[in-house]
Amino acid sequence: MTFLDSAVWGGKFCSDGWRHSPARQPVTEPATGDRLGTVGVATAEDVDRAAARAAETQRAWAATSPQRRAAVLRRAGELFTEHAAEIEDWLVREAGSVRSKAGFETGLAIGECFECAALPAHPQGEVLTSEDARWSLARRRPAGVVGVIAPFNFPLVLGLRSVAPALALGNAVLLKPDPRTAVSGGVVIARIFEEAGLPAGVLHLLPGDGAVGRAVVEAPEVRVVSFTGSTPVGRAIGERAGRLLKRAHLELGGNNALVVLPGADVARAASAGAFGSYLHQGQICMTTGRHIVHESLVDEYTAALAAKADALRVGDPAREDVALGPLIDRGQLERVHGIVTDSVAAGAKLAAGGEIDGAGYRATVLTGLTTDMPAWREEIFGPVAPVVSFSTTEEAARIVNDCEYGLSVGILGDVGTAMRLADRIDSGKVHINEQTVSDEPNAPFGGVKASGTGSRFGGPAANAEAFTETQWLTVRPDIADYPF
Repeated sequence: MTFLDSAVWGGKFCSDGWRHSPARQPVTEPATGDRLGTVGVATAEDVDRAAARAAETQRAWAATSPQRRAAVLRRAGELFTEHAAEIEDWLVREAGSVRSKAGFETGLAIGECFECAALPAHPQGEVLTSEDARWSLARRRPAGVVGVIAPFNFPLVLGLRSVAPALALGNAVLLKPDPRTAVSGGVVIARIFEEAGLPAGVLHLLPGDGAVGRAVVEAPEVRVVSFTGSTPVGRAIGERAGRLLKRAHLELGGNNALVVLPGADVARAASAGAFGSYLHQGQICMTTGRHIVHESLVDEYTAALAAKADALRVGDPAREDVALGPLIDRGQLERVHGIVTDSVAAGAKLAAGGEIDGAGYRATVLTGLTTDMPAWREEIFGPVAPVVSFSTTEEAARIVNDCEYGLSVGILGDVGTAMRLADRIDSGKVHINEQTVSDEPNAPFGGVKASGTGSRFGGPAANAEAFTETQWLTVRPDIADYPF
């Protein structure tokens, strides 16, 4: 039996053990449409039961020694390492990842577990001064039950980056993966922590549709909601959580800019731009969605980028050596093509691509855009690189900021100029002489404006802020005297 053998999880969800479900959904390979298995689908009632059970088990888990919690996280990292090849196969087949992206994502998962294994030993508060004769402390306590709702694009790491720190800090977790990646974004995580020694009932895997997600948000026991996904859904979750007086950590969309400064090495810049726009078929919140190139370089850059786009092969990453795999489903494929064709109809010009290729989409370069065209204004979530020019750094800053999103920006070229430009940009992340796609387990990750509610993932400070509550505690040597 393999680690992810369907005999364990087929037709089931995980809530205090693997449970058969009367409702099931197929696990489908987007490149071929083949069925890879079947997972059990939870209901809102299952969520209610899981939340109640999670609240029961959370107190004992929080009382577990820091050394024991750290050991579970370390063992999880070791298990990800031991079973990396099998996990990568699932990322390739279920999520449509090319092999290098699957390896990168699994590596991030390993790093996340080892990074979070240190959290239980980090300082859990601070000693405060007090005008009275007492000790005054601000200490971090687990939030309780955390709801995690994860997307399909990097299904493993974008769920794990909330699950791992929440568990390490003493919380219980309800995890709802995207239905399209319920194995690589859900079963994998549940199996890893099951084998790592996490007590039953602390982590619950609850695949399902929007009704299950709403139940996770609304369960009274859930005190913190961590959501990664689209901005419209994030707004709805934020509104619902706000009405219920719950914290919602929202990591949402992006239409990220790559600025190519005058004098930049065009060949290197085009390589960076292609990686930023075409990695995982552009299905990344950090994807380079806008190429803003100095007028002195724009023709040369566009030609170099188009040449790279034309050379990128589209196909089935499980059976071929390709650069671009399938988009997650037919609906997303048609949406991407619609944005491209609508923009061309409005006057944009194709320098490369613009075609559906089986279950995938050709790497595309668009020029001649105006800022009101859909390919410029919208988050495409496909392998499309729109290019415009600028003449001054002031104009470049204005173009970058003229966007509802503010997640990630890359600036290529002279470092001094880039630093001055970075100071004028509204973005959660800025990468100088790098493209827009970058993530590390110890770095704070998040955006501004419509990209979310700030840097809530990565590193001990952000994780503590996300998944604990601060309690003020005072201690006196004797009962105080009061005037009543």
